[in-house]
Amino acid sequence: MSTLALLRPAARAALRQTVRPSLLCARSFHASRAKRFPQNDGGLSNILSGGDAPSVQVKTITPNGIQLADGLVLPSACIFLDGKVFLWNVPEKAWDGWKPEHFEIFETVVPKPEILLLGTGERVEMVPSTLRQYLNKAGIQVDVMNTRNACSTYNLLEEEGRRVAAALLPLTPRRWQDAPPA
Repeated sequence: MSTLALLRPAARAALRQTVRPSLLCARSFHASRAKRFPQNDGGLSNILSGGDAPSVQVKTITPNGIQLADGLVLPSACIFLDGKVFLWNVPEKAWDGWKPEHFEIFETVVPKPEILLLGTGERVEMVPSTLRQYLNKAGIQVDVMNTRNACSTYNLLEEEGRRVAAALLPLTPRRWQDAPPA
């Protein structure tokens, strides 16, 4: 047996060792813009100060939840709006028991987002016409997609400076711990 023939299985085994862990890791989303904070504030920002909030960027999404660029993992439904993240108390099952009240935040915010990316979990679940009409009447265009694509699209549109919001359901449906009934 030649040396080359012996080297091939060893090289394949070494390649498997280096490639396999990277395949097990969740795929990260692109987030090119990073906001730099002064050294003396420890990277914290005062959301009550009235200044621009640091933008929220999604790093990755896994069955455990949505991981933000700063490392925070959101295990359940959330809304990204105006550079902030809001916990979103909604029913676990898509569209079963959902009401326009679940989207009232978009009526009260000024300026309204020009587009709402609705991430419906692992698969695309079309929004009932009553909810879509409610959002359209509020002047908000709705794009429905799975949560992975909604996160990626949110990062892209937010980087472009668009007034975008994202209402995201996790890949694995779950409620926020200690949340009242939705």
